[in-house]
Amino acid sequence: MRTLLGVKTGQLLGRVLRSAAAVRCGVRLSCSSSPSMLRHLTSKIKATGPLPVAEYMREVLTNPVTGYYVRNNMLGPDGDFITSPEISQIFGELIGVWVISEWMGAGGPKQLQLVELGPGKGSLASDVLRVFSQLRSVLGEVSVSVHLVEVSSALSQLQAQKLTESRNREADNKDDPVYRRGETAAGLPVSWYRRLEDVPAGFSIFLAHEFFDALPIHKFQRTKKGWREVMVDIDPEKMDQLRFVVVPSPTLASSTLIESDERRDHVEVCAEGGVIIQQLSRRISEDGGAALIADYGHDGTKTDTFRGFKGHRLHDVLASPGSADLTADVDFSYLRRMAGRGVACLGPITQRLFLRNMGIDTRMQVLLRNSSEPSARKQLISSYDMLTNPDKMGERFHFFSLLHHSRLAKPKKAEGLKLEKKSPAPLPVAGFTELSFS
Repeated sequence: MRTLLGVKTGQLLGRVLRSAAAVRCGVRLSCSSSPSMLRHLTSKIKATGPLPVAEYMREVLTNPVTGYYVRNNMLGPDGDFITSPEISQIFGELIGVWVISEWMGAGGPKQLQLVELGPGKGSLASDVLRVFSQLRSVLGEVSVSVHLVEVSSALSQLQAQKLTESRNREADNKDDPVYRRGETAAGLPVSWYRRLEDVPAGFSIFLAHEFFDALPIHKFQRTKKGWREVMVDIDPEKMDQLRFVVVPSPTLASSTLIESDERRDHVEVCAEGGVIIQQLSRRISEDGGAALIADYGHDGTKTDTFRGFKGHRLHDVLASPGSADLTADVDFSYLRRMAGRGVACLGPITQRLFLRNMGIDTRMQVLLRNSSEPSARKQLISSYDMLTNPDKMGERFHFFSLLHHSRLAKPKKAEGLKLEKKSPAPLPVAGFTELSFS
């Protein structure tokens, strides 16, 4: 085990670099408008009054009957948006190296749970597991299991097909917290859950890529009378349309979610994201492990970021609800505050810096050397540019990590020894520290 834990993260990546493969292309996807969602929302507003933006987002995205994520398969070049794992397999491979590096940094526990929140089409998990297979000699006898937190039945079927092919089945009991089970070709168990709290306890590496940006946000506006919540109401002049309103009186949310020293005039708070961060913090503190969050966001500086995407274009968030994705930039300063003192936080740093620290340039050189087809080389260069270009995803997306405090602890002198022998220094945290490829 001492030899295993002495392997550098750069050496891990070096092993992956020797396996070159082509970049995946997206598949055709589509989604349609949802007039029934608009009727549902207007009926609800007529019955109970204006809706908090958080409730509006929750209904539009995850309503069990007409929700955007529940009904649609929206990922891909011909869908409404595309994510980094779909652009290039390199992204997922580097995340896989990061997971193994953190497992090693924790001392190589005998069990490793790979937990992904909102796993999309399963591409990221698939790429990570391929790295696990390539580095099986490093992992040794560790018991690996995969746990996916996914509310969309449609997406869970895509994930199951990619990760397990036909080796999966749905639970007989709809109330079973594990609503689908399967196993990969290598025999690794895969389980699907609708809630993070249903994932079993144990040493876990949590991944959340473009997950927090889709969680419901509350919107607040500073007024002469204090903070007031922004809500969604029916437009009185156009009864078939919605509009934003600033409610005249304080709400529970406006009274509890705004920091006393807040200087901005417009604030978005993702209370649900805060709860999930607290859950991750508690689990990492109690069971060990780490969390890697990749998303577009800011460090407590932006104001109005709520927007919609349809066909890769900006879309009015209140128009044709249910037909477009809704999203808001992640406030990493809020996530850090919600994590509390139970864990150490690193970041946010830009995607460009994280991927370069992880060795994306070296990986690209290997792929290009092993690619003779002009079209494949062009695709590789295009995907690299999309992921790292500051004007594209390079500085738009950020990486943020939660770690067990022991992971960054300074070496201590061995007790009872006259010599000043020290415990081994912790391994650098991959991605947040530049790697050496010696």
